[in-house]
Amino acid sequence: MSIIWSIIVGFLAGLIARWITPGNHKPSGFILTTVVGIIGSLLATVLGQQIGLYGANDGAGFIGAVVGAVIVLLIWSQLARRA
Repeated sequence: MSIIWSIIVGFLAGLIARWITPGNHKPSGFILTTVVGIIGSLLATVLGQQIGLYGANDGAGFIGAVVGAVIVLLIWSQLARRA
C-alpha cells in the first residue's frame, strides 16, 4: 500500500511543481510527472536527512516532496536548455 501512496503523492507533488516552476522545458504526461514527484520526494528526504531535518527512518512530507520536485524541474530545465 505504501507504493501506491508514493505514486499518488509523487503525482500530486509533480503536478504542483510543474504549476509553480516557470519555463517551457517541463516533462509532460502522467508517467513523467509522477516520476518527477517521486524523485523530488526522494531528493527532499536525502537532503533533509543530511541537514538534520529528518531522522534516519523519516521521509519528507508533502511540502518537502513539492520542493524537491521543483528542484528537479529546475535542473531539468537547465539541462534541456543546453541541449
